[in-house]
Amino acid sequence: MPKIKLDAAFCLIAQCEPGKRKTDYYDTSTTGFVLEVRPNGGKTFYLRFQDEHGRQRQHKIAAYGDVTFDKARKEAQRLRSQVVLGGDPAATKKEKQAVPLFATVAEQHLAHAKTYQRSYDTTEMYVRRHILPKWGKQRLTDITQREVAQWLAEKAEEGLAPATVEKIRVIFGRSFELAKQWGMAGSDKNPTRGIPRKAINNARERFLDAAEVKRLQVAVASSRNPQLQYIVGLLLLTGARVSELLHAEWKHISLERRVWLIPTSKTGKSRHVPLSQSAIDVIGKVPLFKDCPFLLPNPETLKPFVTIKHAWQTAREEAVLGDLRIHDLRHSAASFMINAGIDLFAVGRVLGHADHKSTMRYSHLANDTLLAAVEAGAKKMQGRAPTPRL
Repeated sequence: MPKIKLDAAFCLIAQCEPGKRKTDYYDTSTTGFVLEVRPNGGKTFYLRFQDEHGRQRQHKIAAYGDVTFDKARKEAQRLRSQVVLGGDPAATKKEKQAVPLFATVAEQHLAHAKTYQRSYDTTEMYVRRHILPKWGKQRLTDITQREVAQWLAEKAEEGLAPATVEKIRVIFGRSFELAKQWGMAGSDKNPTRGIPRKAINNARERFLDAAEVKRLQVAVASSRNPQLQYIVGLLLLTGARVSELLHAEWKHISLERRVWLIPTSKTGKSRHVPLSQSAIDVIGKVPLFKDCPFLLPNPETLKPFVTIKHAWQTAREEAVLGDLRIHDLRHSAASFMINAGIDLFAVGRVLGHADHKSTMRYSHLANDTLLAAVEAGAKKMQGRAPTPRL
């Protein structure tokens, strides 16, 4: 156990003593600072110390050549100060190594999401394309709020929509929440929390008027997809989401009670959709397929359509409605109900909104109803009977 005042010049020429597996050169100025030299010429800097139980421990600083001698010595001095104050560098290093890489957490997050998420493919895409390339090789404790905030800002600068950036943030944060639930080391702090978020206004307002509805009905009636006319008709009459309608089953429709049960929806809850007489008339025209449980299946497979994109695009072009999305049929259903004098609460119940804020996007459409209300109130105050609405 040679002792010598280590310096850069000595470390450069230091050799392992003949016949030994290794030679440890202890520095005389920094207690525990060691240069280990092996017969093959390999060298490593360590700090050796006794822990609180009196056991000999060591902490690897770096391989010789990976850092300068001066940096190795400064690190040894820092670690020695930690030991003197009651710390244990070896235990600290072990604790850090126990913290998983984010890639490990993401893998378990996706495995968990696959068991219940209807939008799993979207989640997987965001994780694979955006999150893992940046954070996959970092340990949870090395990911800071400041770095995450900067990264999200860069995503916005790349041209991603605010809603997309927010989706990425939510998925990223969810990984930390799950890691904490599972008791993973280093998951105490979620670096996505507390980051200021810009207000998101995703509401794209496109509502059909009566004339446009007629043009669309003509176009879908001549579609090569024989089910499209019923799909579009029921979307306009129920305000349902297209995925809900494509997976609708006969057993959930009661023509007697005039109601359609949607067992699972986007909100995760079941709901009952009332069926108007017009909707019942459409359902009465829907073709039946033997031993097929679905209301509007693909006639070729007798299973729900994977997509109706091509037929829809062709129909809307024929109807000269090129900017119309199929989800706009849901918005249009809401607008027709509101303009008929139905209050926002009832419309929200029909649409299955879990949050009233989702329904408030249609509030401006209710102006005629609200105007009629204040006119009626004014006439009552003035002693005049309000004009009945026809």
